[in-house]
Amino acid sequence: MSNYPRLPSAELEVMQALWSAPDYPAHSADLMSRLDRDWKAPTVLKLLSRLEERGFVGRAKEGRANGYTPLVRREDYLAEESRAFVSRFHGGSVSSLVATLWKNHDLTEGDLAELRALLEQEVE
Repeated sequence: MSNYPRLPSAELEVMQALWSAPDYPAHSADLMSRLDRDWKAPTVLKLLSRLEERGFVGRAKEGRANGYTPLVRREDYLAEESRAFVSRFHGGSVSSLVATLWKNHDLTEGDLAELRALLEQEVE
């Protein structure tokens, strides 16, 4: 387990934009076009700087611009956040999470079919 620090929502949004970039290094203008918010360049650069300090992003000078590369894989971060969520809110019980989603009608029949297929893959 890597114990990544939990990202504030603004930094996570920037990481999501970086993870969705088609190639690396990505430039801040490219990331800004991928964000749902209309942030100004200094805001995005500050968030990228914070992410670099936390070890999530690598920065390389490319002429007058900087290029950014994720140092943490999306799948690794999401797996850790998911484990922490289940632990914090459901006492580590995945079945408690699923039961809560089912009782609140947040799971569709399609979701259940996907869960069954995943479970069957793991058993084989």
